[in-house]
Amino acid sequence: MKTLNNNNFSRRNFLKTSVLASGGMLIGFNLLTACKKEAVMPLDIESLNFNDFNAFIKISDDGYVTIFSPNPEIGQGVKTSMPMLIAEELEVEWSKVNVAQGALDTKNFTRQLAGGSQSIRLAWDALRETGATTKQMLVNAAAKKWNVDTSTCKVSKGIITNQNGETLGYGEVVKEAALLEIPENVVLKNPKDFTIIGQEIVNVDIDKIITGKPLFGLDYKAEGMLYASVLRPPAFGEVLESFDASAAKKVNGVIDVITIGSKVRDFVDAGKSDWTFIMSKTDKVVVIAENTWAAIKGKKVLSATWKKDSKLESTKDHDTILTKILDGNEFDTRREDGNIKQAFANADKVIKKTFHSPFLPHNCMEPMNFYANVTPEKVHLAGPVQTPEFAAKVVAEMLGYDLDKVSVEMTRMGGGFGRRLYGDFVYEAAEISNIIKKPIKVVSTREDDMTTGVYRPGIKYRFKGSFKDGKVTGYYLKEAAINGNMYGLIPNFFPAGCIPNFKVDTANYKSNITTGAWRAPYTNFLAFAEQSFFDELATEMKVDTIQLRLDLLQNVKNTTDKRIQYSGQRMEDTIKLVREKSNWSKTEEGIYQGFSVYYSHNTHVAEIAEIVLQDGYPIVKKVTVAVDCGIVVNPSGAKNQIEGGVLDGIGHAMYADFSFEKGKPSSKNFDTYKLIRMQETPKVDIHFVENNLKPTGLGEPGLPPAGGAVANAIKAALGKRMYSQPFVNELEKNEI
Repeated sequence: MKTLNNNNFSRRNFLKTSVLASGGMLIGFNLLTACKKEAVMPLDIESLNFNDFNAFIKISDDGYVTIFSPNPEIGQGVKTSMPMLIAEELEVEWSKVNVAQGALDTKNFTRQLAGGSQSIRLAWDALRETGATTKQMLVNAAAKKWNVDTSTCKVSKGIITNQNGETLGYGEVVKEAALLEIPENVVLKNPKDFTIIGQEIVNVDIDKIITGKPLFGLDYKAEGMLYASVLRPPAFGEVLESFDASAAKKVNGVIDVITIGSKVRDFVDAGKSDWTFIMSKTDKVVVIAENTWAAIKGKKVLSATWKKDSKLESTKDHDTILTKILDGNEFDTRREDGNIKQAFANADKVIKKTFHSPFLPHNCMEPMNFYANVTPEKVHLAGPVQTPEFAAKVVAEMLGYDLDKVSVEMTRMGGGFGRRLYGDFVYEAAEISNIIKKPIKVVSTREDDMTTGVYRPGIKYRFKGSFKDGKVTGYYLKEAAINGNMYGLIPNFFPAGCIPNFKVDTANYKSNITTGAWRAPYTNFLAFAEQSFFDELATEMKVDTIQLRLDLLQNVKNTTDKRIQYSGQRMEDTIKLVREKSNWSKTEEGIYQGFSVYYSHNTHVAEIAEIVLQDGYPIVKKVTVAVDCGIVVNPSGAKNQIEGGVLDGIGHAMYADFSFEKGKPSSKNFDTYKLIRMQETPKVDIHFVENNLKPTGLGEPGLPPAGGAVANAIKAALGKRMYSQPFVNELEKNEI
């Protein structure tokens, strides 16, 4: 076996290794970071342990290609779209591509993570170069075999043709290609020549999903595996005092009852926890059983006594605290332009409004679960987690293993929405397995998921705006939030740069209720509040609400301010597209429209919601959406993401409510926590701005504008402004 010399290949730092192996060529690629100089692989590819690599291409003798997708799949479609980028430049038929999930590789990979809607954006160049480099190596091998210049060869659908009309398939030159030097300066396709990118490609897992084949964490099984159900404190601020396991141990199938928590406390006390580690230091009671039924039933009959350890907080307390923060003067200024005090003093009119959102659980359809097998030699982890690299590092530190002794196998996830960024369920599984010395799978119930954190934080936003002589002159946003504040880029989103006197201040209250990222963090509520405020501003100014946004954007289109994150021109184009496609202000009588536009995760999205009144109650019938996400890699997947985001945004804005009373959550399951129902979902009409710019994210940007569009439509229909979510509470409170 001979491996390639990679010393000359540093231009893009994505090609890792290429080797000759019996039955085909295996080419491993580090898609986002530095290359690996050498890899020694077994001769029999079929016996290769694919978990040893982060992402790679395998080409068989008959020309079929296996592409390993490196990032976690949570329904955002990257397991389909990322391999599409490679296949496009590799110049193979998609029907000859097999896609498999890669495993975690901490040595050769960075950002093997699902979060922030960044996977395609960050991998766009590297993945395409992966395919193009592989194609060039195969062409070079064919040219050498024919003794012709490579420039005389062409490739189509995995077939190489020379000027004499002779052909060779990829599989016929696999072995020779593996022995060649890695080419530099490969040429990427012009977007007009794409044959895979831009086509509607079916989700590669769809057959397994609809036929119930094992894909998800709950499907994962291993020989000798036991099951665990964890009893956690019923209220935030409580810790375990004592428990009686006698009834639980009598349940058929229950093997043992143990406690965990010491490893977590040691880890936290040592100051080693990172942002993914959000866990209470209390002991927890764990029922170990032969199956999930026995484990869950055993937990139900456990008798546990909890004691107060810190304040038992209630939603009424939070409301008072956040209002007090907004009324105070202790803030961190995140951006300040001009002089807002002077703008307000000289204004024709000043408007001030406050908006409020509740805590929200994530409610993934697949409850939290994870597998761990801790042995003296190594730790094997498997299951649905958005941050596998962080999980591996924490487990290694927590249990005292070298990182290379911890492996993570990724399963498909039945939803993430930010909840699975935090690995508490992984760390619980690892600690349990470490104690019982057997493989274990922790399985949560819906009640566990909804009552034990991590939540979207409760937030209040207060806006103050001014106008003079028909122009917006001042804008002041204050944020009061639980546990954290908007991340650093958000103050530089729209309308930053559009208004001469502009200020964003933030402050927070530290709570023992665990909070974290929730689909489109902070912007998921901020967009509703902001866009509702601009709609109200337009009403006071007696101007068309869309035209107000367009007029403001003229002030930022030629900006030299490098802090500005969005594009004035791209946002304008997106707004004009949705205005055209929705027939804005020209609908038939009885249809009320509301407009909203927002930039997040590098993508511009504009939405117009249409509602009708049934017995005086607003019903959302249609949402027209315009999106500028650059090149649309997979239109079917892109539409799925936008439609899902819109429906998620509408459902939570309209119905989702969650509160606390003395540390205890108000809801435990969907009988008291309402999600949008199928009969309540509107038609979503999606349009993409056509351009050849690099693609940006889609998993989150469709959600933020949805609430604002619906709220503004409700205002048009009823004359009632929504200042709090869920809207249903506002509507019922006013007997509408």
